[in-house]
Amino acid sequence: MSLVGHDEQVAAFREAADSGRLHHAWLLTGPEGVGKASFALAAATRLLADAAGPRVGLPGIETPDDHPIVNYIRAGSHPDIRILARLTKDKSEDLARSISIEQVRSLQSLFATTPSLSPRRVVIIDAIDDLERPAANALLKNLEEPPAGTTFFLISHAPGRLLPTIRSRCRQLRFAPLGDADMRLALRRALPEEPGDEIDSLVSVGNGSPGRALGFAGLEIAALDAAMDRLVGQGDPTNAVRAILSKQLGTKAAQARYEAYLERVPARIAAEARGRQGPALAEAIALWEDARRIGESAVHLSLDQSTTVFELATMLAKLAPAPAR
Repeated sequence: MSLVGHDEQVAAFREAADSGRLHHAWLLTGPEGVGKASFALAAATRLLADAAGPRVGLPGIETPDDHPIVNYIRAGSHPDIRILARLTKDKSEDLARSISIEQVRSLQSLFATTPSLSPRRVVIIDAIDDLERPAANALLKNLEEPPAGTTFFLISHAPGRLLPTIRSRCRQLRFAPLGDADMRLALRRALPEEPGDEIDSLVSVGNGSPGRALGFAGLEIAALDAAMDRLVGQGDPTNAVRAILSKQLGTKAAQARYEAYLERVPARIAAEARGRQGPALAEAIALWEDARRIGESAVHLSLDQSTTVFELATMLAKLAPAPAR
């Protein structure tokens, strides 16, 4: 099991594990989708594999894919690891609003027995931000008196909202967005068949977060970006580009791509604004504010998709050199 990037965090964890001073609770903080959960699972797998023996001879926190512990974890059959996350609601694909106190209390059955395959066991909570207050208080008791051999990985996108008593009992590792090279590597591993131009667009839309970028996979973001670049660079004097976009994105079947467009247009205007000064900059900022307002409210207000697409495309066309508009 491999992780892309975050070398400093890997080195810090590896040093703690090798020195015999492994903290019982690790708080993994940073933007959503940058790899905190991947780190937690990789580190947990390596801890359990090394504890079961023989020790893995690889650097960092990787574990070979053919290792028995990897197979147990992938199959969901390893008895010494528990992952808590929001559950789906009954008869629905929607997730519950929080991780409940019942889920946290269910850990007691894990702690009531000795680990099965080695002296170690692991708990991953993704994300601890999602714990309801009673659940956070219940977890705190485990952090204050950690069960022997247990390591907690607590994933947080907003650590400032956590109970100070939880933060104080953890060693924190801060994760930053990935650079473009690591983003391309992560996306290429996840999407081996994706064309290069689409990977490039996903790198751009991801802003250092592979998780965010993968949310746009399959939506032909490169084609959207190309249409927006044409509007900004050449305008749309015949309305041809705007008409095509409105037709492509104006149906219910195109909802996911339409929502991606709503998010991409303000970002494209912002990118153009960075290279402007004076009145041209003021115009771009005004367009960005309007585009962001529409993008944030269009779905909630059920605005007509075709009309909204056309209106946002018009804003992009206004950035073109004057004769092309």
